[in-house]
Amino acid sequence: MKNKNEGRALCARNRISGITLIELMVVVAIIGILASIAYPSYQQYVLRANRAEAQAVLTETAQFMERYFTTNGTYVGGALLSNVSPKGASGGSIKYNISFSAGPTATAFTLQAAPTTVQANDSCGTMTLSNTGAQTPTTAGCW
Repeated sequence: MKNKNEGRALCARNRISGITLIELMVVVAIIGILASIAYPSYQQYVLRANRAEAQAVLTETAQFMERYFTTNGTYVGGALLSNVSPKGASGGSIKYNISFSAGPTATAFTLQAAPTTVQANDSCGTMTLSNTGAQTPTTAGCW
């Protein structure tokens, strides 16, 4: 009887624990499925954040132009604060080119933010803001 019990104890001690290749593949498959769902949502979030950044630059520049008009009585001679959307602290790539869609006249201006390569897939495309506050595109969610 003693030898039989010793054999069981020895067998229990020598049992190898860990995960099998099949278990590892199941985990990898689950991670892949979750990533395929999450990544497109993340990309849309990044596009929206970059769009909001460009809108802030357009609004800030429009406010500058209004202050310029108040001081000088004309928009002519007003300059852009920046011709690109900020790159961020990490020095990333330019997301939008900011410009006047046509040079400012004495009584009007229209600013535009044209997406660059990073924002090329943005469904809103080029955004504009005029001295009257008119914004394009008028698609829901773009402004």
